[in-house]
Amino acid sequence: MATISDDGHSERPGTVVFCLAFVAFSLFLLSQLGAETKYSSSGKFFAQPRLWPAIAVGGMALFGLTQAAFVWRSRAPGWTGEVALWLRSLEFLAWFMVYVAAVPVVGYLPATVAFTTLLACRQGYRTLPMLALSAALGVLIVLVFKAGLSVRIPGGAAYEYLPGWLRSFMILNF
Repeated sequence: MATISDDGHSERPGTVVFCLAFVAFSLFLLSQLGAETKYSSSGKFFAQPRLWPAIAVGGMALFGLTQAAFVWRSRAPGWTGEVALWLRSLEFLAWFMVYVAAVPVVGYLPATVAFTTLLACRQGYRTLPMLALSAALGVLIVLVFKAGLSVRIPGGAAYEYLPGWLRSFMILNF
């Protein structure tokens, strides 16, 4: 539950948005119970496949509505700023999706080194030692996953342009 400050406002204004999203999701789940679970006329009441999911999701909706009512009553101004802060975290999802798309094209080693270096730069670590350290971290990650854990990751399309001996080495090891 959101705590109330001396001026009567909630100290966590984004809680209103979170509660409303939680209630909307629980109501959606509640609406899907009929399609996702079944009722057996021959079974006992407590053995019904629909009973316990209905209790769980119903409780989720009930307690979410109760929490939303308390938080709504004590809502604070400025919740849009907090929600905007939450949405800023989606930037890192975009970074990761670019990384995932880059691995099959340029290869695991170059993509990982570029990803760790660019993320370090994005976070404000722009000195040469920090960028070198982040590139070394990228190499270490590749070594741990490829050599240490034997994770099989397909080679990048860019490896096809390397000379034969180097191409097979890069595909097998990096």
